[in-house]
Amino acid sequence: MTAMTDWLAALLLVAGGTFCLIAGVGVVRFRDVYTRMHASTKAGTFGLALIAAGTAIAATDWGEAVEAMAVFLFLIATAPVGSHLVGRAAFRSDAPEVPGTSRSADTDDFRATPTRVRASDESGEP
Repeated sequence: MTAMTDWLAALLLVAGGTFCLIAGVGVVRFRDVYTRMHASTKAGTFGLALIAAGTAIAATDWGEAVEAMAVFLFLIATAPVGSHLVGRAAFRSDAPEVPGTSRSADTDDFRATPTRVRASDESGEP
């Protein structure tokens, strides 16, 4: 049984490393921030999930397995938020896109608008 778990853990670790490598290649090869963000978030998160599963299977005690799963849960909780913020910042700052990218008609409604003067500033009072 130990040989089987070792092989399964090794397979998961190699597969996870492969997905992380694919994520790195995607970040280098893709041409705009949106596709780079997609590659790093999707493939990187899946690669780390496989690595965490392989580490948990190969763990010698429960503490190591829980630690691997805690790392995975932290990444699952933070990667989508970080990816969304990067995409939103790129979109609002009008980052260059791959030629041929289609947009909906109301795209410009979501771009950054000039800062507005607050009502208290209009009256001249502090």
